Amino acid sequence: MNQANPSILQDLIDRAFEEDVSDGDVTTNAIVDESQQAQAIWVAKQQGVVAGLDVAQRIFEYLDPDVIWEPKIKDGTWMGQGSEMVILKGQARALLTAERIALNVAQRMSGIATITRKFVEAVSGYPTEILDTRKTVPGFRQLDKYAVKAGGGRNHRMGLYDMAMIKDNHIAAAGSITSAVQSIRESHSQITVEVETTTLDQVNEALAAGVDIIMLDNMSTEKIKEAVQLIGSAAKTEASGNVSLDSVKEIAATGVNYISVGALTHSVEAFDISQRLTYIK
Repeated sequence: MNQANPSILQDLIDRAFEEDVSDGDVTTNAIVDESQQAQAIWVAKQQGVVAGLDVAQRIFEYLDPDVIWEPKIKDGTWMGQGSEMVILKGQARALLTAERIALNVAQRMSGIATITRKFVEAVSGYPTEILDTRKTVPGFRQLDKYAVKAGGGRNHRMGLYDMAMIKDNHIAAAGSITSAVQSIRESHSQITVEVETTTLDQVNEALAAGVDIIMLDNMSTEKIKEAVQLIGSAAKTEASGNVSLDSVKEIAATGVNYISVGALTHSVEAFDISQRLTYIK
């Protein structure tokens, strides 16, 4: 899995420390001696998939470049409740001051990876892949999507620049699906084109226009199955709209290629991780 672009990650870490620490951790700096060393252990307080450990390491290294980082588990691995995730040793001030920033990132990323794994497992046995969306926290897009991959999901487009997604407002502006697709093909001949459809008439028009992917948005499972049979191998199919763990298996059974799930990233339940610290005498 590819981690976030290094410059984007560094900017994120810089902003996080400016936001949380600014010109100093007044509590820690007043109580803990600058020379004090400590050891910390990260423990999973629930079961799930880990993601974001490399990012957490970078966060601690921001304050202590010599911190010793000993991961006990790799990103993308399922861990049980009570599992030790990482042991770190270094300056006590750094381990205390960077703790919340590092935990916030790893808890969010592990939460995304965990829910993604649940969706992936729910559709196992079907030739269907789980996709993420652009419903991410601004600035965290690359980390959120990395976490989806750690959970076994697949990234959809990274942004507005790497794929054309024609939605209802674009269709209204162009006058038709056909015109919208033609405009895209004329300006970006090699780009992947997907169109959002809500009716079988729109599916037929998208097929005639020769799009690469047809999104079946908020359709019933019966209508999705009918659309998938209509499309055949002429285009890839993606089901979208209010997908849940309760409904995803039934949707996969229609034969759709992809199911996109906004909840993977827009409604994250943070994974519970604790940092246990002991001072080294």
